[in-house]
Amino acid sequence: MIDLKLLRDDPDVVRASQVARGDDPGLVDEVLDADARRRSALTEFETLRAEQKTHGKKVAQAQGEEKQALLAHGKQLAERVKGLQAEADAAQARADELARRIGNVVEDGVPAGGEDDYVVLEHVGTPRDFAAEYGASFEVRDHLALGEGLRAIDTERGAKVSGARFYYLTGIGARLELALLNAAVDKALAAGFTPVITPTLVKPEVMAGTGFLGSHAEEVYRLEADDLYLVGTSEVALAGYHSGEIVDLTDGPLRYAGWSACYRREAGSYGKDTRGIIRVHQFHKVEAFSYTRVEDAYDEHRRILGWEKEMLGLAELPYRVIDTAAGDLGSSAARKFDCEAWLPSQQRYLELTSTSNCTTFQARRLGVRERTADGQVRPVATLNGTLATTRWIVAILENHQQTDGSVHVPAGLRPYLGGLEVLEPR
Repeated sequence: MIDLKLLRDDPDVVRASQVARGDDPGLVDEVLDADARRRSALTEFETLRAEQKTHGKKVAQAQGEEKQALLAHGKQLAERVKGLQAEADAAQARADELARRIGNVVEDGVPAGGEDDYVVLEHVGTPRDFAAEYGASFEVRDHLALGEGLRAIDTERGAKVSGARFYYLTGIGARLELALLNAAVDKALAAGFTPVITPTLVKPEVMAGTGFLGSHAEEVYRLEADDLYLVGTSEVALAGYHSGEIVDLTDGPLRYAGWSACYRREAGSYGKDTRGIIRVHQFHKVEAFSYTRVEDAYDEHRRILGWEKEMLGLAELPYRVIDTAAGDLGSSAARKFDCEAWLPSQQRYLELTSTSNCTTFQARRLGVRERTADGQVRPVATLNGTLATTRWIVAILENHQQTDGSVHVPAGLRPYLGGLEVLEPR
């Protein structure tokens, strides 16, 4: 959750963040009101507790009617103390509930607005001009047509077995996904990350702690019989890895690269990207995750973006980097950069990576702290970013297609595909 000290000391900053996100700034005042009621009840509670102790001594020394009167008054004090404790607890619970509905305070410079209000920071590479290469009559194939020609993607049998938005990757399709994910692990290892195969089922407190059970709860699969959630990213399991712990950051950030299957309900996406494997219920991903000192989070965020860009360069994809608007951040992120590859069949950009700086938002919820040089214990910052995922296959097939339906293999992926230079139709 957000820092309650910041909320008390500088509520206007939090109100401005809420406005930028398109959320209710009135929540700030509701939290402050509940917090004030809690503190008032606790102050009165402590006063009466002190009076109780003094009163107890008087009872011990009194006799007869005086003692009976003091005992009666003591009973009234005890009931009042009990009531104030309950009042303080209720106000605390209300303040916590409201505070959990406030998104992370956005970083300075984040664009205000919603999904379409992003700012393009840079373009890298140039989309291919297929007409210039192959003639005006050349028809660009989409990834599914190419994937079916290569016998790499089978959505018909995926739907037969599991329903809409499921698929099989077969033959070279399976190998291409493994190539991407293994390349991502190698990139992560070179950058000092520890590879981790993470659980894909987590407890409610871990899912809630990462911020995924707020406005996006409908995207998450829940196993009611077991009270467990299927993760939509290994970020969730990695954020919970050090929950309730004091971590040592004296040698720099703790960096993990999580490889996992991921599951998303895609609620509310009816009719969107129904063809192929752009928007699906299950996929694989390698996710970079860092625990850092608060002071190092800004630089770590840019480093993760740099590693994502290196991976996109390895795949030889033209892309752009966008600064996501506040209303499209999700509750836990203070800032998010997306890398979007060019999609020739649709003449648009498609998100392939995201990296978010969650500052102390997740760590406060999950109890992940560090001990500073002066002995203070404080929350750490957490950051995450995509290094490769199944969706990358879409962009690779379309951007590297050739006239006969074959696909050029980027040089950086060839070592992971046994040296293959071209994927041939079968």
